[in-house]
Amino acid sequence: MTARTLRLQRPLVVFDLETTGLDPMTDRIVELGCVKLLPVAAGPGADGAALHPREIRTWRINPGRPIVPAASAIHGITDADVARCPTFDALAREIHAYFAGHDLAGFNVKSFDMKVLTQEFERVGVAFPDWEPRLVDAQMIFMQREPRSLAAALQFYCGREHVGAHGAEADAVATAEVLLAQLGRYTDLPDSIEGLHELCHRVSPDAIDESGKVRWCEGEAVLGFGKHSGKPLRLLAAELPDYLRWMLKADFPPDTKQIVAEALSGRFPAQSAAR
Repeated sequence: MTARTLRLQRPLVVFDLETTGLDPMTDRIVELGCVKLLPVAAGPGADGAALHPREIRTWRINPGRPIVPAASAIHGITDADVARCPTFDALAREIHAYFAGHDLAGFNVKSFDMKVLTQEFERVGVAFPDWEPRLVDAQMIFMQREPRSLAAALQFYCGREHVGAHGAEADAVATAEVLLAQLGRYTDLPDSIEGLHELCHRVSPDAIDESGKVRWCEGEAVLGFGKHSGKPLRLLAAELPDYLRWMLKADFPPDTKQIVAEALSGRFPAQSAAR
């Protein structure tokens, strides 16, 4: 395996959340674990991963609501464990300062952890992120190369068992090790955060929104998923407006919902606006 290291222009915070449940828009954080990888001089040594000085930080948080039993069964954190812990409101400024100005990474971070963390900050009136971080999702790289779980990724890339799985700190440490090991295994993988960010955020060239839920088809904006995939927004707005209203209430990205809301108001994307 080739020893490679990340080219960091600024620190990279690899983080993982344990939460009260699985809804990224409504569930709350009970544990936040972070590994901050610091930039180093160019040139890997015998072990590229060892070149990055790292800081490890973990917060236990009182979510202000019960933890779903199924969630406790996975991460092992109960209501009693966090009853005397500070709330996110009390920790928000401290956590924000730890993340501020850095690039971010995690495992399934794009579709879950980042959404949960952003929602928590929004509830307490703190803008997050208020800079422009690059976001790297080690799961997306892993699923493109070796479709398995974090535990399997750690075994595959690093040759060790994932002791302490579903603890935020252990998961964050494991994710950092997996990400660094991926660089050694795939020599064609970008070694810059900018390059990995672009890899993790690829969408179809026909996509209108960032997630590709709405796309172009012969100059017309159509849905790109589900039972109505391929149907024009104009047709749905006229004949199935309730489906578009459901989309506004469901867990879709803000840019997708904006396009849908405009379609319900009779305003549709123009081909010249394609990205």
